[in-house]
Amino acid sequence: MLIGVPKEIKNHEYRVGMTPESVSEAIHHGHSVIIERSAGLGIGASDEHYQNAGAEIVDTADDVFDRAEMIVKVKEPQASERARLREGQLLFTYLHLAPDPSQTKDLIDSGATCIAYETITDPHGTLPLLKPMSQVAGRMSIQAGATALEKSHQGKGLLLGGVPGVTPANVVILGGGVVGFNAAQMAVGLQANVTIIDKNPAVLESLSHYFGSKAKTLYSTQSALHEAVLAADLIIGAVLIPGAAAPKLISQAMVQTMEAGTVLVDVAIDQGGCFETSKATTHADPTYVVDEVVHYCVANMPGGVAKTSTYALNNATLPFILKLANHGWKKACQQDSHLLNGLNVWQGKITNQPVAESLGYAFFPPSKAIQ
Repeated sequence: MLIGVPKEIKNHEYRVGMTPESVSEAIHHGHSVIIERSAGLGIGASDEHYQNAGAEIVDTADDVFDRAEMIVKVKEPQASERARLREGQLLFTYLHLAPDPSQTKDLIDSGATCIAYETITDPHGTLPLLKPMSQVAGRMSIQAGATALEKSHQGKGLLLGGVPGVTPANVVILGGGVVGFNAAQMAVGLQANVTIIDKNPAVLESLSHYFGSKAKTLYSTQSALHEAVLAADLIIGAVLIPGAAAPKLISQAMVQTMEAGTVLVDVAIDQGGCFETSKATTHADPTYVVDEVVHYCVANMPGGVAKTSTYALNNATLPFILKLANHGWKKACQQDSHLLNGLNVWQGKITNQPVAESLGYAFFPPSKAIQ
């Protein structure tokens, strides 16, 4: 199969779909890879590195999209990239369609087969291709929140862990999954007062066992949520409903009751955000203020640590890239029901039920696409 890797064009997105090492593996399996010139510079991978791995360097994104049978990316295709997709072409990347009707319509109109990293599952019921970026984003959320708490960034002027004799900041984490767990690890390590809120008793038990007295856990109710967020200095939104839009856990009315300089970091922004006042921002302009509350809602947080993120992501995506290339997408999905769960768009149909329900499309069962 001819695999194409374009340069990412989202604002301050420095990751790349395949590392030179991943390219070498694909070529070892008998496939060809074309890479857009300079695509890997953000992770320190030069065109020469890719050529030494066996890739062909092409000058433009048009060259990649025109020739490749499978497009491997990191972020959802931007409008100019969606216009280049063609019927029957395979797109393998993060999509996050539920809060993005314009992208969804363009992918439907393209006729391409679109498999989303974030809805592929594993035998344990987790999301293996979302996990590495959730780990990165969870850890980055505390760094970003700590910076936003500084007075020069319109925060409260608090040091997250305090100092001897001065109370540390109160950090509230909404959601105890991969993002929340990694955020809690960082916040606890910085000696903040940490509270994790979740509605799954098993998750709360696991977190309580892991952190012990270093972090509090709360079962999610409206009253518990209100009480916790009113006392918070930093709130991390880390909720996820696979494939669907994130629930709005904090209303604008709740934001209005928060102290000036409180910081909200919405890691769920790719799925629409879990704060009613959230709107996507970029690394170039990451924060804004609503009712004197600082919001950090960067939609591609892991892009800020591109090298770490790209290698972590490739560790997870490479087996699936090889499976798709070795067998073709249809046979690969016939053999692997977890990969089939990643199929979001096929021949102008929505094949992921949460996406279909979120955007009002008819749902076409993915099992019918591989018959």
